[in-house]
Amino acid sequence: MNIAEFALAHETKWPRDIGAHLLAGVFEPAPWNEVLGPTAPRGGPNGVLLHRGQLIAQWGDTRQIDMTFSVAKSYLAILAGVAIADGMISDLDDRVGATVDDGGFDGPHNGAITWRHLLTQTSEWEGSLFGKPDQIDRYRGTANSGDPVPGRKKGDPRPLQAPGSFWEYNDIRVNRLSLALLRRFGRSLRNVFAERIMAPIGASNDWRWVGYRNSTVLVGGQDIECVSGGGHWGGGVFIHAEDQALVGQLMLADGVWNGRRLLPEGWVAAMRAPCPVKPDYGLLWWLNPDGCFQRTASPESYFALGAGGNITWIDPAHDIVAVLRWIDMTALPEWIGKAMEFIRR
Repeated sequence: MNIAEFALAHETKWPRDIGAHLLAGVFEPAPWNEVLGPTAPRGGPNGVLLHRGQLIAQWGDTRQIDMTFSVAKSYLAILAGVAIADGMISDLDDRVGATVDDGGFDGPHNGAITWRHLLTQTSEWEGSLFGKPDQIDRYRGTANSGDPVPGRKKGDPRPLQAPGSFWEYNDIRVNRLSLALLRRFGRSLRNVFAERIMAPIGASNDWRWVGYRNSTVLVGGQDIECVSGGGHWGGGVFIHAEDQALVGQLMLADGVWNGRRLLPEGWVAAMRAPCPVKPDYGLLWWLNPDGCFQRTASPESYFALGAGGNITWIDPAHDIVAVLRWIDMTALPEWIGKAMEFIRR
């Protein structure tokens, strides 16, 4: 069975009706599971594999526009690089509240949070945003990080730690990063991403990045929708595999496209730098030191991951970019092993 056949034969167990799946409480029980943004039924498994910039394998409908869930988090990290390039963020270790004065970073605890803390999921930001309290994601495990504390369930009360000292996957805090970036840019993040990233790399106009029905905020006298960092409660990035592969190629090329630098020099390396308290996590990208995440991939590999089996895999050591949509995550190691065998032939 070749890699295309294997991917098609190992479809995620997620149902096609994603809206109903979210309402059924796949992430958390009611009332915290209230869907705030748009959803869409998913298509079938599909994807592409590129080696040295050339398409060498393709399967399914790679123009199927689907939700990507937490792949949007990695795109927020790309936008943070644009903010660095434009001088809107001077240093990742600056306090966010020094330049974002909207009440979200007041007080001794939230006031100590830096951009790096938000980008590494170590902020421990406390509060509610768009009707969702951060407690929803306390004691949250992920498919690749496991249950952080045995005997505890997602949403249980947990004492907060000092910002930067504790890692926890958390969508509310990522949305707080999105809002902070919106405050700094003063304009729609979707538009910034379109103009500074997607248009220069030749992406289609088929994708969209949206927020929630209640995530419109006043910025500079204008009402602007704050996009979400995933599809946990709907919204996020709706995109097809071919456009995602272009984003992956930009990362592989160190943020340079056709000789034009789109991301500041060193930003891709910064995104791949291990978090001190979570070595397999960078700036909203998953890492693979010592093959700890995917044993069949090189240690240099890094990943944008979304629930339901949405993966962008980048391997600088072997000049690989792969996008997989709706694959069973338990089958991913074998698929990667098959892909490595394929390119070595």
